[in-house]
Amino acid sequence: MLDRFTRSSIAALTAAGIGLIAGGAALAQDMPGEGVTVTPLKSSIAEETFQTMLVMKALEELGYDVEDIRELEYAAAHVAIANGDGTFLADHWDPLHIDFFNQAGGDEKIYREGTYSPGALQGYLIDKATADEYGITNIEQMQDPEIAALFDNNDDGKADLTGCTPGWGCEQVIEHQLDAFELRDTVTHNQGSYSAIIADTITRYENGEPIFYYTWTPYWISGVLVPGEDVVWLEVPFSSLPGERADVDTTLPNGKNYGFQANTQHIIANREWAEANPAAAKLFAIMELPSNDISAQNLLMQEGQDSEADIERHTDGWIEANRETFDGWLEEARAAAQ
Repeated sequence: MLDRFTRSSIAALTAAGIGLIAGGAALAQDMPGEGVTVTPLKSSIAEETFQTMLVMKALEELGYDVEDIRELEYAAAHVAIANGDGTFLADHWDPLHIDFFNQAGGDEKIYREGTYSPGALQGYLIDKATADEYGITNIEQMQDPEIAALFDNNDDGKADLTGCTPGWGCEQVIEHQLDAFELRDTVTHNQGSYSAIIADTITRYENGEPIFYYTWTPYWISGVLVPGEDVVWLEVPFSSLPGERADVDTTLPNGKNYGFQANTQHIIANREWAEANPAAAKLFAIMELPSNDISAQNLLMQEGQDSEADIERHTDGWIEANRETFDGWLEEARAAAQ
């Protein structure tokens, strides 16, 4: 028979063991990503770092081991996500990237739930002074060689469109529309690093020259070249999109047609990884970032606060200012892992 000392010792050890188990369970609930590696992807757009970093910091608070961002352009990033060579991409545009999504395997390979940021617009703009002087409201007017020549930067007689970085979804649309709207003979689609070519465009505007460019919102450009004040959106003669969106009507609810559908931004992830990590999957589905917050941060970058340390400070500042919302995301994510 066990003596009193032995009995009390066993009781103490048992209590301690139960405490350790309970403590481990609590830790597992708080840090459901413990020991799991995350590889974040993003395009070469520096202004996408903010929304990517916000997701990274939320994952870190859930215990995930988050690696440094890997840069891949959108088409390659979708394939990498589908193949498991990347964990998530915080800037999948729907429907702009729908062809990339489907070609990489679609829902079978890629997890896409919830909306990270709604209400993104895209299209073509020109400076308001030239638009008002010549009555230009529609890109179809660029078929007129005299109108097109107003935006000629290199004396070849063709309008110079500041366009899209090769490999982006907008490249497919612009190239398609130059044919659809019969603009090949009068418009040159200038491509390269978007940040570089748009900076040159802004310089030309500041020098009083006409400008013709593609852009999107949310992005800092519209804080520098303000639609309705400095520049105007051009409408298109009819809806025309490439690929699976050939029959889509791009007319917006206000009746305007800028040639692109209004987009929503989503976090996409490798489906197999997401199903194995319900906390992260839930996080990806419920995070939502206002487009105005993205634009405001992007403008800070344009004003010179563009280092990685600056962007991390902006991200930390957003979390501090929205701590209740951020903690709510974490709470829901942890609950999904139980």
